Amino acid sequence: MVRMPTMPEDHVETAHPSLFNDYDRLAEGYAAENEASLLNAYYERPAMLELAGDVTGRRILDAGCGSGPLFSALRDRGAIVTGIDASAGMLELARRRLGTDADLRVADLASPLLFPDGAFDDVIASLVLHYLEDWGPTLAELRRVLRPGGRLLVSVEHPFAITLMRRLAGDKTNYFETRNRTEEWTMGGQTAQMSFWDRPLHAMTDAFTAAGFRISVISEPPAVPEARDLFPEVFRERTGTSFLGFLFFVLDAD
Repeated sequence: MVRMPTMPEDHVETAHPSLFNDYDRLAEGYAAENEASLLNAYYERPAMLELAGDVTGRRILDAGCGSGPLFSALRDRGAIVTGIDASAGMLELARRRLGTDADLRVADLASPLLFPDGAFDDVIASLVLHYLEDWGPTLAELRRVLRPGGRLLVSVEHPFAITLMRRLAGDKTNYFETRNRTEEWTMGGQTAQMSFWDRPLHAMTDAFTAAGFRISVISEPPAVPEARDLFPEVFRERTGTSFLGFLFFVLDAD
């Protein structure tokens, strides 16, 4: 079983940057981990790209772009991409990867976005929403910047996996509550306190529909096939490449 809560994801800063989720501190180590990890490189990013489909010519907001690996993949597939992130340090790494002409901006998903209504065909929120306590204002903003008929693609930590991991660790957490979880991450010789907000599946879907989205896909994809050979210790006692990791949604802005 992948011990998902202690492995890194893409991100957005919470409301207390001085205390939690200091991605500027972790930037170099996090970006290096993200490039080749099972959860990011061989599971979450391929799954998100598969859900996105043909993006040629589509205007896409990469919300929480980090050091830019998903931005790069979308751009290579012909999309017109804008990336935002709360961490200036992560955006500096993204500029090194993507070039000075890449549209990259510092922005916090907990605050209003400086884009006009209907600016994008798609928004991709890759492993960011679970850093926010209140999804309502953020989803309203993402709905606003989407054109009618646009899509919001979301990946989050799987609520069943989080509950299972916490219970295996002796935490009698209540799955049905929205609750805060903190962890200490050390990457590249730097340490930061990380804060997450866990919530049940129904709280997620309720938030999506309350913001005016129609849920068209809920997905629990497998890792890519080559992951079995690259990470044999993870798959030794399981058939195939599926595991409880992240949960994916495709939401239509009708």
